[in-house]
Order: sequence, then structure tokens, then C-alpha cells
Amino acid sequence: MKANTTPHTKASEGPNVTLDHLIVAARTLQEGRAWLEGRLGVPLQPGGEHETFGTHNALLSLGPGAYLEVIAVNTAAPRPQRPRWFALDTPELNAKLRAGPQLIHWVAAVQSPLSGALELSRGANRWQLIVPDDGSLPTPGAAPTLIHWRTPPPPTTLPDAGVRLLELQLGTPEPDRLRGILNGLNFHGDVTVYDAPQVELKARLETPSGLVDL
Repeated sequence: MKANTTPHTKASEGPNVTLDHLIVAARTLQEGRAWLEGRLGVPLQPGGEHETFGTHNALLSLGPGAYLEVIAVNTAAPRPQRPRWFALDTPELNAKLRAGPQLIHWVAAVQSPLSGALELSRGANRWQLIVPDDGSLPTPGAAPTLIHWRTPPPPTTLPDAGVRLLELQLGTPEPDRLRGILNGLNFHGDVTVYDAPQVELKARLETPSGLVDL
């Protein structure tokens, strides 16, 4: 599966862009949380509700600078006025989630405010995020969504469960295009891009019980 694999490196000018968090989607938050806790052997922490998109989440620290989020449609919330983020309204993603929770996307943090981004909040957390009007994923899902935190990000307050991201693998039919996107962002992190017939994301995590692949 790792034909044409090349770890991403970048030497362009400008501030570094780093991995902020991984996104696991599920049909329900209860299902996603149970699936992840069963795989990783550690408890997730309560997140909260996203009023703009009618979703809610639970969180897990991946160390000082990153975290994992499981997200699902909040059926108790009013339907949002716009398509939900991360393609959660699409038939294609909903068909995939019928087979179980999925690692669908990742988010990269930028140091400077983002132009054209939404101003969002969850509880005391404030951030900017680039979200297409149709709620779609970039390229689709292999390239990161960009975030700029207005408040300290979740890893600063989440308890450390001893889980670490060792590597994120990004498969795509257009690996050179994805590498170009990451290079243009000046992204730095343990990410491998490889040639695949369709977009796929794989994360290797170190847990207190051993290595786990999502």
C-alpha cells in the first residue's frame, strides 16, 4: 500500500503549520466513544456541543500539542441553517459510518488569524476554522482543515491518558498534489503521503496497552 511513500518535509519561509487534531466520525457519540475506548483502552473526556453545526463531541489528549476528537450529529439539537461540517450530512459518509466509526479527517493549526474563516465556540473554547459552504472535506479528507485558536487549545486542559500519535498516513490517488498542498502550508509533522486508489487515513497510536492502528 505504500507505493510512492514520501514523508512530508518543507523548507519554505513562514510560520510552521502543525497537526492539531484527528477526527473520528460516528453515527452517534455514544457509539463512537465506546468504539474508541474499546480500541485504545483509555477513557475519553466529555467535549460539548457545536451549536453552529448541530454536533457534539468527546476528546482524548495525544500529548501536549495534539488531541483526538470523536464527533457525531447531535439529534437533540436544532438542525443547523447550513450543511454540517466534515461532510456529516452526505450520503457517502453516512453509508461508511453504518459499518462503524471512521477516522475521516485531520485538522492543522496555524499561528496567525485566518482570512475568510468562521468564528466558532464550544463552551469557553474559541477558534477560527475554514469550512466550505457545502460542508465538504478538502481533497476529500486527506488535506487538513485549518484552525486558529483564539483560546488555549484542548491539549492544554485535557488529562494525559498516555496515548501518543506516532504517525498519520494519508493515502490519495494524487499524492504529488497532496504533498504540494502540505509543502505550501509549511506543514511539519509525522505524516506520510502515499499512492492509493482512493482517499484513506490511517493513524498509528501508542497506548498504555501497546500500538493501535485506526
